[in-house]
Amino acid sequence: MWAWIAVIAGLLVVIAVDLWIVDRGEAREFSMKQASFWVSFYVVLAIAFGILLWVTEGSAKAGEFFAGYITEYSLSVDNLFIFFIIMSRFAVPRAYQHKVLLVGIMLALVMRGIFIALGAAALTRFSWLFYVFGAFLLYTAYNIVRGHMKGEEEEFKENALLRWVRRAFPTTNSYVGTKITVKIDGKRMVTPMLIVMVAIGTTDLLFALDSIPAIFGLTKDPFIVFTANAFALMGLRQLYFLLGGLLERLVYISYGLAFILAFIGVKLVMEALHASHVSWAPEIPISVSLSVIGATMVITTVASLLKARSDLRKGKESPAKQI
Repeated sequence: MWAWIAVIAGLLVVIAVDLWIVDRGEAREFSMKQASFWVSFYVVLAIAFGILLWVTEGSAKAGEFFAGYITEYSLSVDNLFIFFIIMSRFAVPRAYQHKVLLVGIMLALVMRGIFIALGAAALTRFSWLFYVFGAFLLYTAYNIVRGHMKGEEEEFKENALLRWVRRAFPTTNSYVGTKITVKIDGKRMVTPMLIVMVAIGTTDLLFALDSIPAIFGLTKDPFIVFTANAFALMGLRQLYFLLGGLLERLVYISYGLAFILAFIGVKLVMEALHASHVSWAPEIPISVSLSVIGATMVITTVASLLKARSDLRKGKESPAKQI
């Protein structure tokens, strides 16, 4: 219990400091220098927490945290594509985007906490759900690869909650600074800022439908599942500004994420069979999982950047060849 209280209190303090330093005063654009600093800060914070786990709980728990953190952070990078689409769809001024992401991600963190608690309780009671989670991850990996090979672009679709918010509350036609509500002619109205925050938060919750089962494939400890998600989400909005147009160059990232999900799906099924005393089913150690996840992300990122550089070189050479 003290660990839960300490982590939640620590996260609240970090959020408060983040808000006080970054969001105080008038809205302004998030600079690359700021983004680099905060991404580094949150990564170092996650590493420090992992080391603390290593000292207090042993290498196994620390390994589960790092494997879960890397997996969740990697899957979050893919989520940033949709965040770009949402920001463009609602024409959010760049100066307001970091506040939108912060509130949206905080909503997602609360909802993920509820989702994790329900998932942990269900898995404790119904062990056969590990087979369902494993099959779902394999199916998700297949859909990612199929969609990428068909050249299908990711798009944003309004969910039921967002449509309800639009219908239930009168909305202004334009942004009013960073305010989410405003009083016009004595009538309280919401601004598009609230709509975007709901879109970011609920869309990220939908992403949890594959990321939460994935991390439960690496650890059954709800505390590690929650902290890995929390640290991954906390650094997400700064990563959004740091990567910027680089996301378009990560052409192989979908294949890497699909491989990770498929690997964890197989791991879930194998461990469920192993727990059922099936002799041929191995128990995959967390060190192997951590190595596979880390190596996959490094390889796909390097391969993507090399291809982007090659395409750029070809694009520069083609006019000369035509002449």
